[in-house]
Amino acid sequence: MAEVRLRSYEFRSEREAAWQRLESLVDRVEKKGLRCLGEEELLALPQLYRHALSSLSVARAISLDRNLLLYLEGLTQRAYLAVYGVRRHLRETIAAFFLTSFPQALRRYGRHIAVATFALLVGTIAGFVLTTQDQDRFYAFVPGDYAGDRGPLASTASLREALYDTDHESGGLAAFASYLFTHNARVGMMCFALGFIVGIPVFLLLTTTGLLLGAFWALYASRGLSMEFWAWLSPHGVTELLAVLLCSAAGLAIAQSLVFPGRQTRLRNLARRGRDAGVLVLGAVLMFLVAGLIEGIFRQTVTSIPARWALAASTAAFWIWYPLVLGRDRKAS
Repeated sequence: MAEVRLRSYEFRSEREAAWQRLESLVDRVEKKGLRCLGEEELLALPQLYRHALSSLSVARAISLDRNLLLYLEGLTQRAYLAVYGVRRHLRETIAAFFLTSFPQALRRYGRHIAVATFALLVGTIAGFVLTTQDQDRFYAFVPGDYAGDRGPLASTASLREALYDTDHESGGLAAFASYLFTHNARVGMMCFALGFIVGIPVFLLLTTTGLLLGAFWALYASRGLSMEFWAWLSPHGVTELLAVLLCSAAGLAIAQSLVFPGRQTRLRNLARRGRDAGVLVLGAVLMFLVAGLIEGIFRQTVTSIPARWALAASTAAFWIWYPLVLGRDRKAS
């Protein structure tokens, strides 16, 4: 026993200075992050970590006392997180997502978004044309509980009144916005999940949504309320429909990874593409929240057609500018 303690003492005395320096650097990193270290300290950190690992390996091999082993194990585990772990403040993580990750994902999946947009537009135009030819088709494209009193049998006055209805209390508006966020986020997740079925249900869902939108467009256009209808829909619709398209694009990306895996296995390609496309879905969920707030507050309290169009145009301009400008800084990436 005395011999083991002597060996432990000699072993520790030869290396303890390096361990203490490593422990000091790790303490600072845990409290303030890697930015608090100077250039020489950043270079020394991985070297000291490897030195501590070597010491731990030797200590295990020659069966030194357990207290020294526990100390080295704890030190190397903490040093591993300091060297390889990502340590960011919450503000930095959020800023990196909105300023870099999300706009880069929008550019990276631009073709998938374009395909999803095409499917939605085809459904919308088809719904408009078919309902214009025969307004009874409105009920084939729009569920009865969704249409409510808005249908071909409704008077023009009642349809116009629905576009300018502001008979809501503030509490009801907040509850309505919360409901929309929950509902639309659930639909978005379904679009993302449907990508696992080779993406075909995604196209069906987008086309069905377009048919519903086109049917409403044809109904209001037949009463001369086309401009008022789009002014009513666009303030929240620009963000909400774009969020649906992003979820659909993520689902199509998943489908592509399964159908065309490339050189990698389908499982590995699916895991890589799933993490990447998940950035789109996370951004879409946040967009649903914004759209729900606009739906439940702005659109129900502002009846001015120019104001509605102004918000819709501003929102569309922002979503065009956002992926074109942000996230292009290589250092930020």
